[in-house]
Amino acid sequence: MNRLAAATSPYLRQHADNPVDWWQWGPEALAAAKDQDKPILLSVGYAACHWCHVMAHESFEDAATAAYMNEHFINIKVDREERPDIDAVYMRATQAMTGQGGWPMTCVLTPEGEPFFAGTYFPPEPRGNHPAFTQILQALADAWQNRRAQVLESAGQIRQFLAAEETSEPNPIGQAELDTAAQTLLSQADRQAGGFGAAPKFPPSMVLEFLLRYQDRTGDTQAAEVIAETFEAMARGGLYDQLGGGFARYSVDRFWRVPHFEKMLYDNALLLRAYLHWWRSLPADSAHRPLAERVCHETADFILTELRTEQGGFASALDADSEGHEGTYYVWGPYQLSKVLGATDAPWAVELLGVTGTGTFERGLSTLQLRKDPDDPQRWAQIKAKLLEFRAKRERPERDDKVVAAWNGYAITALAETGILLQRPDLATASQEAAELLWNLHIEPGFVRTSLAGERSQNAAVLEDYGAGLEAFVAVLGATGDPVWLDRARHLADQIEAKFTSETGGWFDTASDAEELLVRPRDLTDNAVPSGSAATVHGLLALAAVTGEHRYREAAVAGIEQAADIATGAPRFAGWTLAAAEAVLAGPAEVAVVGEVGGPMHRAALALTTPGAVVVASETASEVPLLAGRTAIKGKPTAYVCRDFVCSLPVTDPAKLVG
Repeated sequence: MNRLAAATSPYLRQHADNPVDWWQWGPEALAAAKDQDKPILLSVGYAACHWCHVMAHESFEDAATAAYMNEHFINIKVDREERPDIDAVYMRATQAMTGQGGWPMTCVLTPEGEPFFAGTYFPPEPRGNHPAFTQILQALADAWQNRRAQVLESAGQIRQFLAAEETSEPNPIGQAELDTAAQTLLSQADRQAGGFGAAPKFPPSMVLEFLLRYQDRTGDTQAAEVIAETFEAMARGGLYDQLGGGFARYSVDRFWRVPHFEKMLYDNALLLRAYLHWWRSLPADSAHRPLAERVCHETADFILTELRTEQGGFASALDADSEGHEGTYYVWGPYQLSKVLGATDAPWAVELLGVTGTGTFERGLSTLQLRKDPDDPQRWAQIKAKLLEFRAKRERPERDDKVVAAWNGYAITALAETGILLQRPDLATASQEAAELLWNLHIEPGFVRTSLAGERSQNAAVLEDYGAGLEAFVAVLGATGDPVWLDRARHLADQIEAKFTSETGGWFDTASDAEELLVRPRDLTDNAVPSGSAATVHGLLALAAVTGEHRYREAAVAGIEQAADIATGAPRFAGWTLAAAEAVLAGPAEVAVVGEVGGPMHRAALALTTPGAVVVASETASEVPLLAGRTAIKGKPTAYVCRDFVCSLPVTDPAKLVG
């Protein structure tokens, strides 16, 4: 057993029994590299990563490979979810050196942390143009021993590249820029299969949020079609768990048939919110509305039943693998359906779910798809129950119980909204309990990014954690009217200003008092999750809406302007920033609901589709500025729709509430 046995990361613990003499990232490991004059082999991954498992089984569990690694390198294992700052620095280097990125990420560094080699997965033997991992190790060890000057020169050049801060002139993102970005996205839409671009396809939750807001402003029918096509294709394909709810990480094919089976909290939280906003945008008689509502309920249930921890937070992910194979828990063959359902129901289910004789996945097995609604819903419900009962006997994928602050923030916001709009008090309660855990365990004293089984880690929170937490606290404030959440939101906003602000505008991704790395990372692009900057912009806009304080709005607008080049040049990687810019253009609306929490008026307010509307409801008088001086008219629940704290006439009839 190596040094990882005591790690707080489930991913690192997965490698505790490797014969590799792994270190955790820290001053001791870096000092050992200097003392022993060895290069550092940095391996970065995460617990639910399929190819991380593959490389571990093939190479890190192999005694001969491990012996060579131990002799020639200081080997450091990093969980990218615990340390996104380390991951960001070396992923940028990997992408610069290889033209691509991904996990597992393998970098070789000087003892000073300067990368001079990078890649992702390496096989145990040569395959095509890919050399064996052992060949890579031998070449690198030889270079370090015999061509040190050349290695150090290369490392120095890469360090200079990383140190050259990627900045651009801030520019406004107004109506013209938003329209251009939307048209660019619509031109990239796959009108046959849904989504954007070619395979692999990732669920574009942030881009869809922007397009929903753009469509609300413009009435663009093409945008509405692309939105519906993408939401429906994802929900009906193998990306979505047709039995248990919840979305997998991405689709390996264009048509959303075969997913990469790991299920991440952040995907499901962001998609829950996006589907909820699609649902509320649809006319009551829309054929898409039942699908959107079903996906919201099932995804929320998945988050609560599969990812909720004993402490009230939400775990990071479910693994892709079980029984030694990817996807085994989720896929089926015709013979399996026959065994479970019998001769009468099996053929009907085979056709309904797209299960084929040859299989749509591997080993003759198929993912389950629901390309059309069943013509007999009751029969489908009974079949679904039988399949779930049978599936529950299979070996379950492992769960990464690590609680990540930012991802819990996304879940808190989505569940708070969904709980009110869909009249699910259980979701609203879970949202509040997770927010309490975030504050009590992660933020006080000193904000840490992760916890495990109620124990705080030593990993400092990054900008994304602060921004997502800030928006989450405003969402809980809106759902409860309790001013304690306003105080907590202000605390995070003040910390962002004090610790993350850049002299050139916007924010760094790490705090000024965080561990000093090779460079201080700063990335304005959305990837699997919103950029820290975009998450912060959303949080600050929400806080400005409930306080009326222009300093929060001004900081948010400045953050949007910092990302203008990306938002206009590559909008698929700036959906969250563009969504925030639509909110700024719309006001955003500030809605105070007095006299009820969770009732018809509160739901009507949250159903407003005007971009970025922020709703706060309270049963009684409140210290929250947006609610100050607002009273219930004639004892009836009353809504005040305001912009910049200038309000329209109060409304007491939910049916008459308009943005």
